[in-house]
Amino acid sequence: MNDELSVESREILSQSDRFAREQLYPLQQKMDDEEWWPDDVFPRLGEIGYLGVTVPEIYGGAGLDFFSSTLILQSITKWNPAVGFSYGTHDNLCVNNLLRNGNEDQHARHLPDLCSGRKTGALALTEPGAGSDAIGSMRTTARREGDTYLLNGSKQFITNGPIADVVLVYAKTRAQDNGPERVSAFIVERAFEGFASGKTLRKMGYRGSPTSELVFSDCRVPAENLLGEEHRGISVLMSGLDLERAFLAVSTLGLGERALELSLDYATTREQFGQPIGNFQLIQAKLAEMYTSLEACRAFAYRVARACNDLRADEGGRGEIHKLSAAAALFCAQQTRSIVDHAVQIHGGSGFMWESEVNRLYRAARALEIGAGTSEIRKMIIAGELTGS
Repeated sequence: MNDELSVESREILSQSDRFAREQLYPLQQKMDDEEWWPDDVFPRLGEIGYLGVTVPEIYGGAGLDFFSSTLILQSITKWNPAVGFSYGTHDNLCVNNLLRNGNEDQHARHLPDLCSGRKTGALALTEPGAGSDAIGSMRTTARREGDTYLLNGSKQFITNGPIADVVLVYAKTRAQDNGPERVSAFIVERAFEGFASGKTLRKMGYRGSPTSELVFSDCRVPAENLLGEEHRGISVLMSGLDLERAFLAVSTLGLGERALELSLDYATTREQFGQPIGNFQLIQAKLAEMYTSLEACRAFAYRVARACNDLRADEGGRGEIHKLSAAAALFCAQQTRSIVDHAVQIHGGSGFMWESEVNRLYRAARALEIGAGTSEIRKMIIAGELTGS
C-alpha cells in the first residue's frame, strides 16, 4: 500500500511500525483503562531517534524532512493512538515550531533536551472562552516589565499539559488591541514562577495522553524567551497550524489501517449462519469502502505532507498550502470517521464494548474533526481561499 514511497521512506515507515508494534502497542490497554501515561515513553522515543526528527543533528535531532516525521507519526498512531497524540504535540507543535521560529540561542538551550526526551514539549493556544476564535477571544496577556514579561491567564485542553517542561504559549501583548497583531509567542518553562498545570482531564478518546488546563499567575518569562518578534505571534501560529493539519491528516492513516486490519481479521474468523461473515456481500461492501477511503486519504495526506517540506516560517496561514492542509485534514478526518464506524459495525456487539481495540479507535477518531481547527473552520479556510474573501 506504500509503493509510492521512496526506498528511504519505506524503511522509515517499516522500522517505526516495528518499534511501535513491539514497544507501544502493549501499553494501549492500561493507558485507556486508567488514563495512565508511561513516563519512559519520550526517553525511549528519543533514544531510538524518533524525537526532533526535523531538527539538525547538531542539536540532537535526526535532520530529516517534515514528511519523514509524519511517517513516524503514522506508525505510532496505528499501534498506540494516545502516544501518537502526545508525540505529535511534542515533536511538531513544540519542537518543529521552535526550530522554525526560534533563534540560535533558543535552539541551543531547548532542542537537545527535547530531542533526547529528557524534556517534554507542548503548545498552549486554546482557552476556556477562546476555541475556534482563538485570537479574537484570547484573554491571556503578557506585559513587559524590564527584561521580563508577566503572563496572566489560563489555557484549556492542553495536550501534554501535566507533563510538559517546555510550552509554547500565545498571549496578548497589546491588551487593548483586538487585531491579529496583538499576540506574541513565548517559550515558557515548567520551572518559571507563576506557572502551574491544573488537574488531568478525562477524555473520550486518546486516553492516557495527558491533557490539562495551564494557569499563569504573574508568570515571569525572560524577554529572551520571546519566540519570533513581539506582536507577530500570528505568523508563528498560522504556519504552525498548517503543519498541524498536515500532521493530523497523516495520523488518520494509522487509525484507518488498524481499523481495516482488525475488521479483515474479524470478518474472516467470525462465523454466523455457518460461514465467515466476510462471505456476505454487505460486509464485503463495508470492507471495500474502508479500503477505498483509506487509499484516498493516503494519497491526499502524503501529497500535503510533502508540500510542507519546504514551507518557510513566514509562508503559512495563506495561499495554496493553507487551503490544501485544511482540505486534507477535513477530508481525511471525515473518511477516517467513516472507516472506524464501519469497523465497529463489522465487529457488532464486541465493537461496542469499551475494552475492545476497535472501540478505542472509534473514540479517538472523533477528535480528528475537532482539534487543529474544527471541520467547520477548515471549510471556512478552504472557501475563503477559493473565493479570495
